[in-house]
Amino acid sequence: MSKPILRDSSHEDPSAASEARQHQSPDADRRPADVEMARVLRTAPLRMASDPSSGAIAYWKHEPVHDVVEPMADHVIMTYPAGSQRLERRTGRSAAIATARPGGVTIIPAGSTSRWDIHKPMHVVQLYLPHRTLERVAGEADLAAPGDLLERTGHTDLITSRLLMSAADALEGSAALDALFRQQLTDLLANRLLAAHAGSPIVSPPVVGGLAPMALLRAIERLRSDSDADVSLATLAADAGLSRFHFCRAFKESTGLSPHAWLRQHRLEQAMNMLRDTDASVVSVAAALGYASQTAFAAAFRRLTGETPSDWRRRFR
Repeated sequence: MSKPILRDSSHEDPSAASEARQHQSPDADRRPADVEMARVLRTAPLRMASDPSSGAIAYWKHEPVHDVVEPMADHVIMTYPAGSQRLERRTGRSAAIATARPGGVTIIPAGSTSRWDIHKPMHVVQLYLPHRTLERVAGEADLAAPGDLLERTGHTDLITSRLLMSAADALEGSAALDALFRQQLTDLLANRLLAAHAGSPIVSPPVVGGLAPMALLRAIERLRSDSDADVSLATLAADAGLSRFHFCRAFKESTGLSPHAWLRQHRLEQAMNMLRDTDASVVSVAAALGYASQTAFAAAFRRLTGETPSDWRRRFR
C-alpha cells in the first residue's frame, strides 16, 4: 500500500474541498459540533457562548489528541491564541502536516471526517458556524449561494484569526454588549469565509447610503433601551426593514460607529454619569449596566478610559 502524500496545508486549494466532500456524511448522521469537540478533546470548554441565529464560540484548553473527528452539523473554524504546535490531519487518502500558531486558521467543513494527531496540550478558539448562516449572509450581501468551505489546517489568515480572537474576548462581561458584538463578528467572519475560504473569491458590494432618519431614530431608541432583548442585531435590522448585513453597513454609514461600538459608547457614558453624579457603588453600577461582575465591568471601563472606575470617580468628584 502506498503511503499518503504529506503536504503543507498553507497552500491548499479547491481540490482539498473536493477530497473532503468525498468523505462527508448525510445530515442525519452529523453531530452537534460542541458535542463532538467535547468528545474528541475529552474536556469541557473554559468559556462558551451561543446564538441561535449565528452559531457558537468556545475557548478550549485541551490535552494531546489522537482521534477521529466524526461528521459534524456545523462548520468548525478555529485559531490559536499562543504558542506553536504541530498538527497532523488525515482525510481519506490525503494528509496534512502544519503548525498551529497565532494568526493561523484551521477549518473542518460540516459533514467531513478526519483523523487528528496533536501531541501536546494547547489552547484553541473555535467557531461553530451553521451552513444556513453562510447562506443567510451570502443572500443578504446579494452574493451567489455559498459552496463548501475549503479544508484548512494551520492556514495563515490574520484577518480571520483576529476576528475569532475578538469574538473570544466577548465571552463574559455585559450580556447585551457581548451578544451584539458576537452577532456582528459572526456575520463578519461569515463574509470573510465566503471571500477567502469558499473556493472562489467573492467581493461584497460597496456601501450605498445610511439609514433613513426615522429608522436611525428607532434603532437608537432600541439601543438606549434597558431591555437586552431590544438590542439583538436581528431585532434592530427587522425594525429598520433591512437584513442584518445591510443594517450594520447603513448604521455605520449614518453614525460612524457599528451598532456594538455605539452601544458600548452609550454604556460608558451611563457609567460615567452614575460614577460622577451618584453615590452608587461600583458593584451597583456594574449590575445596573448588565455586567456579569464588577471585575468584568472594571476591565471594560479600563480598556476604554485607561482608568479603573474607582480611579475615574476620584478624579472627577
